[in-house]
Amino acid sequence: MTKIILITGASRGFGKLWAKALLERGDKVAATARNLEDLHNLVEKYGDAVLPIQLDVNDREASFAAVSKVKAHFGRIDVLINNAGFGLFGAIEETTEQQARAQMETNFFGLLWLTQAVIPIMREQGSGHIIQVSSFLGLVTFPVLGIYNASKYAVNGLSETLASEVKSFGIKVSLIEPNGFSTDWSGASAMQTEPSEIYAPVKQAFFESATPDSWGKPESTTPAVLQLIDSENPPLHFLLGKVAYPGVKQVYSERLAEFEAWKEVSAEAHGH
Repeated sequence: MTKIILITGASRGFGKLWAKALLERGDKVAATARNLEDLHNLVEKYGDAVLPIQLDVNDREASFAAVSKVKAHFGRIDVLINNAGFGLFGAIEETTEQQARAQMETNFFGLLWLTQAVIPIMREQGSGHIIQVSSFLGLVTFPVLGIYNASKYAVNGLSETLASEVKSFGIKVSLIEPNGFSTDWSGASAMQTEPSEIYAPVKQAFFESATPDSWGKPESTTPAVLQLIDSENPPLHFLLGKVAYPGVKQVYSERLAEFEAWKEVSAEAHGH
């Protein structure tokens, strides 16, 4: 059956890649971008199967209007892929208020607005799949990406809660949690703090730890994402890339060992 899919941040990277794959197989896609011209080639190739929408996800009212437009145009929304977001590189101490707020506005609040807007439609349908593009950095952390880590931890906490709230309505929730991929996320789309020499060694160690093999090929994610979309029982947490699983496994093993080491002190703190 043809699916109606709303994808934010469809002008580049994962969003554009997945939109093309969905259109190629015959689905219909509502694609959003800050600049409509960035969606022109999709419309040119796929015609009426694409509904291009200019949207800044930071604008709550515009986000709700965009969702209403998709429902009015296609009649339903089967899948929402909250993909809009960007990376902020820099030490936490270096980060300005404006940078921190901008990161949370887009990566967390923008995603929240679209999620809130689509729930009533999917609830009325009795079905739907909300897919949040998070990161494996919503499960573990890297230095030099503190506010980005925080935004993705927030997305994960929100989405895990959401899954328990909307399950009875027939709505599924999945978190796509990629490791690093060779998209614009760390390039043209990224924001940088004003560097301080104090953190130069930390940054150098972080960037030198990455090898060419650390970065996945974005086009290789397409079959996995299509499988996720088509799954009758999709996972809540869906890791993408070969770096994510061993990284998460190591951190969670260490975390459990630490809890275990302090469990008696923790229990005594309960008071009775």
